[in-house]
Amino acid sequence: MIRPSLALLALLTALPVAAQIYSWKDKDGKIHYSDTPPPTGEMKTLQRPTRTPPPMPTGEAASETAEGKKADTNADPAKPKTLAERELEFRQRRAAEAEAQAKAEKEAAEAADRQRACEQARNQLAALNSGQRISRFNASGEREFLDDAARNAEIAQTQRLIDQACK
Repeated sequence: MIRPSLALLALLTALPVAAQIYSWKDKDGKIHYSDTPPPTGEMKTLQRPTRTPPPMPTGEAASETAEGKKADTNADPAKPKTLAERELEFRQRRAAEAEAQAKAEKEAAEAADRQRACEQARNQLAALNSGQRISRFNASGEREFLDDAARNAEIAQTQRLIDQACK
């Protein structure tokens, strides 16, 4: 209950900031403050709203700032940068960092794939060189064992794969 009351109070106190505030004395001599003028009598305006829009750049500078470019390319380096310039530089740095991170992740994934392929090829070569009987399934789904000629061809092919993958 306290939080909604505080929020309502904050909103109500912020409303007069956006409007004019009037001060007047009534017939009993009491001073009143309000955002609406009194129906009759003398009043004082205490606060006027200051809602003037920022000046808009004109000509070539307006078109360059609209495109996100610097308005003055020969700006004095000692002159502080505007908020828009700092925001643009921040976004460019963030995009470059994200691009570099994505590139590094891609390279790491490719390196892991190469390492895995190399490991598999080396294991296959070790199995072929071990002298065990090796079988595979042919196109018709039948199991066939490798003879010496097929084993040597498979060893040569696996060695080429290792030379490519394990650089």
